[in-house]
Amino acid sequence: MMGTMVQIESAWPKYPDYEINLRHDGVVARAWYGDLLLAESKAAVRLEETKHADRLYFPVEDVRWEHFTPSENFTVCPFKGAATYWSLTAVDPVERDIVWTYSTPFDEVGGIKDHVAFYDDRVRIELEDTWPGEDPTAVTKTRFPAWGDASDLLRLIDVEPAGDGHFVGPAYRDTTRNVVEGGQMLAQGIVAASKTLPRQHVTQASMYFPRAAAFDAPLDLTVDVLREGRTFSTVEVRIDQDDKLRSVGLFLMDAGAPDVIDGSIRMPDVAGPADSEPYDMKVTGRDLRIVNGDYRPDPDHIGPPELHAWIRFRDAPSEPYLHAALMAQPTTHWTIAAAMLPHPGFGEAQAHVSLSTGIMAVTMAFHDDVDVTQWLLYSNPAIHAGRGLCQGEGHVFTEDGRLVASYTVQAMIRDFVQGPEALGRDASTAM
Repeated sequence: MMGTMVQIESAWPKYPDYEINLRHDGVVARAWYGDLLLAESKAAVRLEETKHADRLYFPVEDVRWEHFTPSENFTVCPFKGAATYWSLTAVDPVERDIVWTYSTPFDEVGGIKDHVAFYDDRVRIELEDTWPGEDPTAVTKTRFPAWGDASDLLRLIDVEPAGDGHFVGPAYRDTTRNVVEGGQMLAQGIVAASKTLPRQHVTQASMYFPRAAAFDAPLDLTVDVLREGRTFSTVEVRIDQDDKLRSVGLFLMDAGAPDVIDGSIRMPDVAGPADSEPYDMKVTGRDLRIVNGDYRPDPDHIGPPELHAWIRFRDAPSEPYLHAALMAQPTTHWTIAAAMLPHPGFGEAQAHVSLSTGIMAVTMAFHDDVDVTQWLLYSNPAIHAGRGLCQGEGHVFTEDGRLVASYTVQAMIRDFVQGPEALGRDASTAM
């Protein structure tokens, strides 16, 4: 089954800094051609390669070889070796050279030996997460290639110390949409402030986004403790990239105190996660459900200016501030789409294409501890739209109705003065 060995010269000695990483995401992977199942595996390997799309490699024993016939075609890769191919002959017309393998890969990528990969533009590849417990809804499906796993999101958010008062957020390999979300920078600011003053927690954060940041370069965070007190402290976090300001925020830190009085608003009466529509945002390890399926690109889908989204994560992070940061990250997803909902002819598909959209500011208050492995409801009405702006206010509830956070978002919705092409951009980089 493994094809003919072809000897080629490795490029690794000449380019030792070239990066190929192999990842096991712990999901069930399936490859389909229409309704025909081609492969199914719990041990597929995700290959991440510099400036290349991710590929998913299935163990050879998990492929249904009766559907395939060996091909005479072969190609060479200076970083992986010689690839041989198979054609899918169980369909008419035949799909030629649709799957390949590296029979004798170079040592640097030895983990793909005895594995095969499919062209994901010709084969539908799905990733299925199985969630703990007996919940019948505890399965989520993501179309491959995915943006990444929730662990990748956590790695971006969990900024690393880089000297006194400085932290670094890493670059990310997927630049399909090469603009860092405001929610990610808010989450990074929460982590930086929490690591700077570990005896206190963030109780409120206000962040502004004067200039877009990109995924393909690191983010530099500078933390300035404006005032440190026994009970409350005030921290400024500045985020730069390429020596230009991208975001700045103020964080109110609190040492905590027992309740004197307590009370909060009620959770809205909306469908629960089991009755809401799964939404594939291309992140494995995170389960996202949209009430009424209202978050969609269709400009003809209209409704009230509000979105309700249920979210949970498969794995629990190690620190309470990471739970808070992961909860904060999605807050900037909803306001623009909610503002467009009542207006026929406007939808998310126009964002960054015919409409200039972006998050300008967010303020978030944290009311209680949170566990992101449990369902959280983001209830987000857009309370105003006009003058090229829209305003959203949101609340985050646990499934049993406890209010754990609230937030406001100001966003931009404007016509392009010049189209993205005139600015040397496209939908992947335009605001």
